[in-house]
Amino acid sequence: MTLACSAYALWHETPHGVLLPEDNLQNTVKSPVRFKGTGLHSGRPARLTILPASAEHGIWFRRIDISDRDPMISALWDVVEQSPLCTRLVNAAGASVSTVEHLMAALSGAGVHNALIEIEGPEVPILDGSAAPFLRGIMAQGVRTQSAPVRAIEILRPVRVDMGEASAALLPSDRLTIEFHIDFDDPAIGQQSRTLDMANGAFARVLSDSRTFCRRSDVEMMQENGLALGGSLDNAVVFDSGTVLNPDGLRHDDEAVRHKMLDALGDLALAGRPILGRYVGSRAGHAVTNTLLRELFSNSDAFRIVECDIQTAARLPGRGLAWSEIPKVA
Repeated sequence: MTLACSAYALWHETPHGVLLPEDNLQNTVKSPVRFKGTGLHSGRPARLTILPASAEHGIWFRRIDISDRDPMISALWDVVEQSPLCTRLVNAAGASVSTVEHLMAALSGAGVHNALIEIEGPEVPILDGSAAPFLRGIMAQGVRTQSAPVRAIEILRPVRVDMGEASAALLPSDRLTIEFHIDFDDPAIGQQSRTLDMANGAFARVLSDSRTFCRRSDVEMMQENGLALGGSLDNAVVFDSGTVLNPDGLRHDDEAVRHKMLDALGDLALAGRPILGRYVGSRAGHAVTNTLLRELFSNSDAFRIVECDIQTAARLPGRGLAWSEIPKVA
């Protein structure tokens, strides 16, 4: 009997009392995790429940408010309807769920591979505009190991896409690293760059509480077009000609680039498996990252699926996560 398939998996306990696995097995949530709030773009009430799912299930959404067509929507790259403003998933019957990127980042950052997400309405609640409330909710309930090993996507050769001034690439690496560069005209944002190895709870410590952001002029334009109807200074950072309009200011001096990295992790999670590779984004948004995944999977020689041993699994997001490191923002 090997360690990977036995009951002798290693565990450690966080100060909160949540047990986190230290092995190479897949995880799901221990018990239902519930969230409610407002949809950022629709302005409508939004609520969802993350339910445990079996090994190899993956992440699926179920629209519980839909009864006239298939309500099941897979959280995968090939059902993304590309948009610069959020990530929207649409199944063959036309059922959709929008603004999934922060929740997907939290699931990835918590090392959750399998879950059924029951959602009432077309949009994930925005909460405070970051992934930290989702992460705290998940880890307050805890995760449990399952009987199947984690399988990851190993990048074998560089893959790159360019869309105007934006670009993104995946490069070979033995772990997931995210590198991001942004350049905005507003002097309160300007040029920002950051690189982060996503192992050992780094997502929770460094990225999870960074909020979505926009310029005041963008807000006015979006609302004139029926978007961002649920946006406010409670769930987004708003910049205006060098000024941060939020009364409490920024959580980090480089909160903007950190949030872009958070979004990238959420969009990369739609690959369906953890990625072993280096992601490099420059001015990239949701559509660019999704186009990168489409390019990756259209080139079978650029990747392979590998079964993770304990050492490899230890380098994935979610391993080494401690409750005390999740920012208290919700």
